[in-house]
Amino acid sequence: MKVVVAIDSFKGSLSSMEAGKAIAEGIKRVYQNAEVVVRPLADGGEGTVEALVEGMGGIFVTKEVTGPLGEKVEAIYGIIESKDDLSKTAIIEMSAAAGITLVPEESRNPMNTTTFGVGELILDAIERGCRHFIVGIGGSATNDGGVGMLQALGYDFVTQEGKAISYGGNGLRELASIEESNVHPTLKECTFKVACDVTNPLCGENGSSAIFGPQKGATPEMVQELDQLLLHYAELSKNINSHADRFYPGTGAAGGMGFAFLTYTNATLESGIQIVLKETKLEELIATADFVVTGEGRLDGQTALGKAPIGVATLAKKHQKKVLAFAGAVTPDAKECNQHGIDAFFPILRGVVTLKEAMNKEVAHQNMVDTVEQVFRVVEMMKEGK
Repeated sequence: MKVVVAIDSFKGSLSSMEAGKAIAEGIKRVYQNAEVVVRPLADGGEGTVEALVEGMGGIFVTKEVTGPLGEKVEAIYGIIESKDDLSKTAIIEMSAAAGITLVPEESRNPMNTTTFGVGELILDAIERGCRHFIVGIGGSATNDGGVGMLQALGYDFVTQEGKAISYGGNGLRELASIEESNVHPTLKECTFKVACDVTNPLCGENGSSAIFGPQKGATPEMVQELDQLLLHYAELSKNINSHADRFYPGTGAAGGMGFAFLTYTNATLESGIQIVLKETKLEELIATADFVVTGEGRLDGQTALGKAPIGVATLAKKHQKKVLAFAGAVTPDAKECNQHGIDAFFPILRGVVTLKEAMNKEVAHQNMVDTVEQVFRVVEMMKEGK
């Protein structure tokens, strides 16, 4: 028997690979000779670096960079080396350097916050030999259009007097021109897959400032001003790239980071889960599997709307494979998942416990192993026609 396992993390409890290995342990209790292949699963957001680095045999890198408020922060990213051509891919979460969780609630103000540290992470990866990048841009504290990142990469955003502009939205107020003579020479060799699951344009009533600005501390007045400042920035950007398109779906993601990547780098915006599925070559493994196992910490109606487990199930159904899912908890509307490729799902809780007890790593591991064992005992019973 061959089983392919790709399960999302149980946030605060088990990582993607930890959950997957627990599932493998449960299967092996029933099928000792089974081939169980565990691959990481993430949706391009929080946990993507950890999942891909652990699952693909990469390394973690810690780098001190400029945080969203201009202070120094320790950011972690990953590097994976291809076994085929020895090329290196950097896995970066924008939130490690410019995330909203790095900013105290009382200090959240997109006029001040910058993406400069994200550019510093990219530069560090370039210096370590990376030419391919996967970048998750969720959870940002910024609305600077990605200008801070571009400044770190060598683009000069200058005032009327020819001086470098300030960080954040305040800097966009000062912006008079953009120059590219000092851009890092290797940037043109780099490709970027940007995990982006929103379709908002850069500006307008559905743009980055209007939709996402308030959660980053923007007042209604700031929202209006930032929208106009990003419009000005977008127009100036046409001097660098005549194809700059502020209307393109996703350009408004992460305070305009989508626009920055598309306009100033060799980038594509893609669904986060689709990036991960491609990078892990999951479909190739699924094609020869007998069963596919997936899941996440909480299986509910939102899962059915296209979260990571459904991405796995969709691939499996292309090859007519049976899909089982395991979760820390399930809700009544999780039954929608049965209409989207998950044949059966199972909560792993085995008794009445507190949330803290349920999320204990050792408890969650044991619950997963024991539950999976019992499910696969049923599989074996049905297989033998008992």
